[in-house]
Amino acid sequence: MSAGTYPSSQHAAMAAPSQATHGIFCVGLGMLFFVGQDALMKVLLTSYPIWHLLFARSVISVAVLVPLILWLGGPYRLFTPLWPVHMLRGLLFATGFSLYYAAFPFMGLAEVSTIFFSAPLIVALLAAIWLGETIGPHRIIALAVGFTGVVIAINPTADALSWVSVLPLACAVFYAVGQVLARRIGDRETSLTLGLHTLVFAGVFILPMGWLVNLLVPVSLTHPHLALGRPEDLAANWHVVVLLGLAGMLGYILLSRAYQVASASLVAPFDYSYLPMATLLGYLLWGEVPSVATFWGMGLIVGSGLYLAYRELRASRHRPDPSLVGESVFPPTAVPLTQIHADENDVT
Repeated sequence: MSAGTYPSSQHAAMAAPSQATHGIFCVGLGMLFFVGQDALMKVLLTSYPIWHLLFARSVISVAVLVPLILWLGGPYRLFTPLWPVHMLRGLLFATGFSLYYAAFPFMGLAEVSTIFFSAPLIVALLAAIWLGETIGPHRIIALAVGFTGVVIAINPTADALSWVSVLPLACAVFYAVGQVLARRIGDRETSLTLGLHTLVFAGVFILPMGWLVNLLVPVSLTHPHLALGRPEDLAANWHVVVLLGLAGMLGYILLSRAYQVASASLVAPFDYSYLPMATLLGYLLWGEVPSVATFWGMGLIVGSGLYLAYRELRASRHRPDPSLVGESVFPPTAVPLTQIHADENDVT
């Protein structure tokens, strides 16, 4: 194989800006889909219980992802020896997001999402504790500022403070643990395989979880969105439920794509684009105006998250570039990356 077959470093450098733009576009569009998903969830929760909506979302996503993975082939797979880790992630996500959406009828969209976006800060803290990732004084200060923002957003001195304010924070903790588990999996799985198995196990757990909550706590009368209900009730608005599932799945795929084609430290700050979109949509649809405490907390959380991303970007310049993964480089039926390396070695 001739040297001219492969792109030169100059061409690779020229491609970098387009990859960065691609990644930023994907994460921005993905967050737009997530905002739409959460707005639909907030509307549907006035008529349907959380458990069936989350189950339906998993079913719709799996119905699309399974044929997609079969078509792509290559590094994608339906069966994996890492299923116990995926099962744990599914349980964490089912628990966390049932708590997250349980707060929707009581809190504004911007308020719930502001507290949830403490998750990147919790991921950084857990990664330092469990994975031994370095955390210097600058990051410690940023984490302290961010968690101060969380406390301000929860507003523990307010008269209206209740257990509801803690639900999105609990979701952020469950979500962060799931993301740390994903880091441990690393490049042993593709993002589609990771997402598929998380959604499958989350769907498996969510209905028994709803049954258990209703068995232990009498919530059906006081909080109808937590009642167990009947799955067939969703049939009346099946088209909206399908839209809910598709919005969540497209958001996930776009976010995964963003982290595949561009540096994580470059893409991560744009996750926070969710917050202004959620604030605007909450105001337009329901007339929700976040409190001053929410805006202060949002500013501190976003500021600390952006600073952490900046520190990561600086640190990444002194590290070797991570290996490319097949799913972000090659279309279906293309030659695997490992085979190309083997061909290169044969030539040399």
